[in-house]
Amino acid sequence: MFGIGMTISAEVLRYTAFTTDPGGGNPAGVVLDATGLDEAARLAIAAELGYSETAFLTPGPERSYTVRYFSPKAEVPFCGHATVASAVALAERIGPGRVVFETRAGTVPVDVTTGSGGVLEATLTSVEPYIEQVADADVAEALAALGWRREELDQTLPPRIAYAGARHLVLAVATRRRLADLAYDFERLAAFMTRLDLTTLQLVWRESADTFHVRDPFPVGGVVEDPATGAAAAAFGAYLRELGELTPTAESGAAVLTLHQGVDLGRPGLLRVELRPGDLRIRVSGAAVRIPDGVAG
Repeated sequence: MFGIGMTISAEVLRYTAFTTDPGGGNPAGVVLDATGLDEAARLAIAAELGYSETAFLTPGPERSYTVRYFSPKAEVPFCGHATVASAVALAERIGPGRVVFETRAGTVPVDVTTGSGGVLEATLTSVEPYIEQVADADVAEALAALGWRREELDQTLPPRIAYAGARHLVLAVATRRRLADLAYDFERLAAFMTRLDLTTLQLVWRESADTFHVRDPFPVGGVVEDPATGAAAAAFGAYLRELGELTPTAESGAAVLTLHQGVDLGRPGLLRVELRPGDLRIRVSGAAVRIPDGVAG
């Protein structure tokens, strides 16, 4: 129970998404009924909890909810891991199935099923994505803030801004070693991202045609790095489709990507990204589990 001021309190649940291990994935705060909490109270709860995002739900009719997401520093339009965490938290109380989240980015349906071992898994369907070119000078500034050199980038995957609920700059590197060595100028990168209205940087290394390792600096949210980023995963799927870098399966024609994230933080997470033919929206799937009381998130 988190107290805000003298009159408002809220039950804050702790879940971690894109993992079956309470010590893995990306922790999120979840408030299942945020009725009566104003923006200041929500921001205070998010800051006190300290996770990259906390989701605040206001119940509507027939398994629908208005959802707003707050980092420790600011509201963000959409957050994938907190969406997965919230949907699983709801399913534990009202049963698996579809819930519909009305977010500031748009309507996001989430389907929750029971996977192997009884673990609940959620699949969110993003809002319609878009891809933008990014100015060469902006790429240079991002690289300078990261302490990276242009020749360390993967020339087959050019920098782009990708959106599927939030904006992310995609930068692909040529080696896993470069991705693992991340020590950036926090304030410089935050200022750059604020100017371009970016939520995270999606830093990627391609292991194979459909398997990637990713990292997401999040200084604009007051967090050095997001351990598993569903919104960026959806945007990255749209980015690969735009570049013609997807390999459809023979059975359904859908393309399926596997993203590994959080390994370098000691919080490994697994994200599944699906792009279906004839549907612009992206599906991102993963498990989520509650973080037990007394266990650090």
